[in-house]
Amino acid sequence: MKTIIGLVLVIWLAIGVLAAYQRDYFTNDRDVSCKSTGDTVLTIVAGPLNYFGVNPKVDCDVKVPQPSS
Repeated sequence: MKTIIGLVLVIWLAIGVLAAYQRDYFTNDRDVSCKSTGDTVLTIVAGPLNYFGVNPKVDCDVKVPQPSS
């Protein structure tokens, strides 16, 4: 059973890598930022869902509260 789960996981992630490659997430032209790295990782984790319309994006512009002085 562990072998089947492991095989399914590897295939799932391989499909995600293929989707990220097709979206040109591995080119040298892209800047390295929270958004580009997050988009790439989420695309890989989403795996086959990418081919069913899922297009995961990361919003790194979240404002965190600043400590009061």
